[in-house]
Amino acid sequence: MKLKLWSVGKGNEPYVKEGVDIFTKRISNYFPVEWTIIPTPKHSATLNDIDIKNREGEVILNLLKKDDFLILLDERGNQFSSDGFASFLQQRANESEKSLVFLIGGAFGVSKEIFHRANHIWSLSQLVFPHQLVRCLLAEQIYRACSILKNEKYHHS
Repeated sequence: MKLKLWSVGKGNEPYVKEGVDIFTKRISNYFPVEWTIIPTPKHSATLNDIDIKNREGEVILNLLKKDDFLILLDERGNQFSSDGFASFLQQRANESEKSLVFLIGGAFGVSKEIFHRANHIWSLSQLVFPHQLVRCLLAEQIYRACSILKNEKYHHS
């Protein structure tokens, strides 16, 4: 199972990049993993929020493959405990999903089409975080889940 981590926005700031790189490398010991940063639409300063979400949504839908299992990160989604997320990840592997796409939407969220296309909507917290920081949190939580599944020392329950 391949893990695809997608985020709409600009590249990582140095304070985020180091953490993202560390945890992404650790994840690669368990699953193939890759990051895709989806740039915000050109001339977005002249667009309203809905048009920005729709343009970003078109790009995302074009990148998605039919059999990708899309996990949208959104504060209105379902929350997991660390053990619960590890079980969720294991269940996807048991169901022979080819690839999981974890999507961090843009500054204004995602289009209705993306919301409806999502196979699962996951909330890291009811709090809203900067998108770049969510990248690091996402990578860390995936690594934590992998370490739980392998019964390794990283996670202490």
